[in-house]
Amino acid sequence: MLLGTHTFEELFQQLGLPSSPAQIEKFVQMHSPIQKHVALPYAYFWNDDQAEFIKEAISEDSEWCGLVDQLDVLLRH
Repeated sequence: MLLGTHTFEELFQQLGLPSSPAQIEKFVQMHSPIQKHVALPYAYFWNDDQAEFIKEAISEDSEWCGLVDQLDVLLRH
């Protein structure tokens, strides 16, 4: 995995979502928990572009992969 220097704020910007710390916390609270059997890209709340970005981040082990993994963990609690 490539280690990037991106932040959650930048990840949310990439996803086209509000990206302040308070808005990120609100997003996580609104959409948690994701059921165990649902892979993150297939969660109901992503649009097609967001889901594709997440799939690519994971499958290509991109610089975003670590943050996407962290977001996955947050959304499952």
